Amino acid sequence: MSGHRMHYSPAVRPGEDAVSAVKLSQQLTATIDAWAEAHQLTRADAIRRLLELALAASPPPALQPGDTLAIERDAVRQIEDMLDPALPAEERERRVRRLTEGPPEFADQRVDLPKHQR
Repeated sequence: MSGHRMHYSPAVRPGEDAVSAVKLSQQLTATIDAWAEAHQLTRADAIRRLLELALAASPPPALQPGDTLAIERDAVRQIEDMLDPALPAEERERRVRRLTEGPPEFADQRVDLPKHQR
């Protein structure tokens, strides 16, 4: 065995399911308990099953070709929100461009940018 120990969250042990605590309103807890009783499940099993059903019913939407522009606009907006407002406009634009386009030395590796003819 090597000299380092593997660290696990106290709620997760190898080969066992994670334990999670959630805060639920009294009304939601009562609704879950009623569903659990109707399906002869414990509250924990009912919550797990309801989550599985909800996740299976609403898969994440696939990206549409136009979505990439919306994603980039959102990224630019979030970057601009994080930048120091005292920075000159040119420096702000340079930083946003650098973060959204990446360093120029990697431009040829970007699969989402058109290739330039040489």
